[in-house]
Amino acid sequence: MTGPFEGIRVVEVAAWTFVPGAGAIMADLGADVIKVEPPTGDPQRGLRNGLNADESAPNPFLQVPNRGKRSVTLDLSSPDGLSTLHRLTESADVFLTSYLPKVRTKLGIDAEEMRARNPRLVYVRGSGWGSTGPLADAGGFDAAAAWSAAGIQYKLTSPGATEPAAQPAAFFDLQGSSAIAGAVAMALLRRERSGRGGTVDVSLLATGMWTMSPDLAACAAGSGELPRPNRHEAPNPIVNSYRTQDDRWINLVCLQSDRFWPELCELLGRSELAVDSRFHNAPARFANRTACVTELDQAFGTRTLPEWREVLARFSGVWSAAATFEEVCGSEQVAANGYLPEVTGADGRPFRVVAPPYQFDGVPARPAGPAPETGQHTEEVLLESGLTWDAISELRDAGALG
Repeated sequence: MTGPFEGIRVVEVAAWTFVPGAGAIMADLGADVIKVEPPTGDPQRGLRNGLNADESAPNPFLQVPNRGKRSVTLDLSSPDGLSTLHRLTESADVFLTSYLPKVRTKLGIDAEEMRARNPRLVYVRGSGWGSTGPLADAGGFDAAAAWSAAGIQYKLTSPGATEPAAQPAAFFDLQGSSAIAGAVAMALLRRERSGRGGTVDVSLLATGMWTMSPDLAACAAGSGELPRPNRHEAPNPIVNSYRTQDDRWINLVCLQSDRFWPELCELLGRSELAVDSRFHNAPARFANRTACVTELDQAFGTRTLPEWREVLARFSGVWSAAATFEEVCGSEQVAANGYLPEVTGADGRPFRVVAPPYQFDGVPARPAGPAPETGQHTEEVLLESGLTWDAISELRDAGALG
C-alpha cells in the first residue's frame, strides 16, 4: 500500500517527543522525514530513566518518536549550517519545529522567513503553552503544560490523597503528536485546494484541555467543577471498576445501565439485585450508589479474573480487565490488527514499537525502519539536495555539519 504521506518531504528541527512523534507518524505513513539535529544530537538521545536503563535494549525514547527518519546534523548557529537548512526546506512540504520563539528568531527559522523562501511550505510549531500569551516564550513538557496545567492531575488525584496522581511517560506528548499529524494532513489538503501553505500551531496545553473538554466546558458554562472520581460513589455503578479475588480489576462501561443491569446481575449470580427496590432502575441505583457499589464489590470479589473472563464472555455489555503491559503485548487482538509491528534495529535484532492509531484500506501502518544514528544520513541527504562532495567537505571543514 502507498502511504497517505507518500511523496511528502518533512524537515524536522525539533527535540524530545511531542513534535518528533508527529514526524514518526508521518514517516510510518510514507513521508520522507529528515530530522535535523545539532552536532551533539537530539538531547533525548541521552535521556535515561527506568524505561531505558538497559543500554543493550532498544531505547523507547529514541525509537518511538524517531523511527523511520533520516538524520542530518547541522550547526544552525553558523551561516553555512543555516543556509544548508534553507536549501533543504526550499523543496520541503512540511517544516516541524519545537524550538522556542526567541531561538527561532535568533537562528532565522521563523515561519515568515521560512515561508518567504517556500510559500507552499506548511510550517508547524509545537509549543508547551500556545503561540501567544504570557507563557508563549516559556518551555513546557507535557507533565507541566498538559497534565498539570489543564487540570488533569487535579481531576485524577482523589480527595485526601497523600500525593498527586503521576503522569505516565510521554502521555500527552504522543496525544499531541497525533494532533499535529492530523493538522498537517488538513493543511496539506488546504494547500492542494488553494496552492498556499500556512502556519499550524499545536500546544500541549490545548491538547490537555481538549482531553478534558467535558469538565472544562461544564465549568466554563457556570456549572462548577464536576466531582472528582470516587469509585465508591460512582453515579452509575456499572460504569466503574471492581476488584477480583486475585487482586485484579474489571472495568465495566455500561452507559445504558437499565439495559444491562438485569443481565449483569444474572451473570454475577445475584439476580435478586435486579429487582431490589434500591437498585431496580437507574434513578434508584444513583440514589443508593454507595450500597450498590458495595454489593458489586462483594460479588466480584468471589472469583478470580480468569473465572470472570469465562463468565463475562457471555455479557453483552462493554467491559475489560485492567491489562498489564505484558498482557497488552501478548494480546491476540493487538496482533490481529498489527498494532505492535516489528522493526529490525541497526544491529540486526528485531524489536517492536507501537503503530500510529490509523489504518488505511485495512493495512496497518509500519515503520520504515529504526531510529537513525546521529547524523547517519547527512551526506546522503545533502547529495540529494544538489551539493557536491567537495561542497559537503567544505561545510564539514567549516564546522557547519558538526
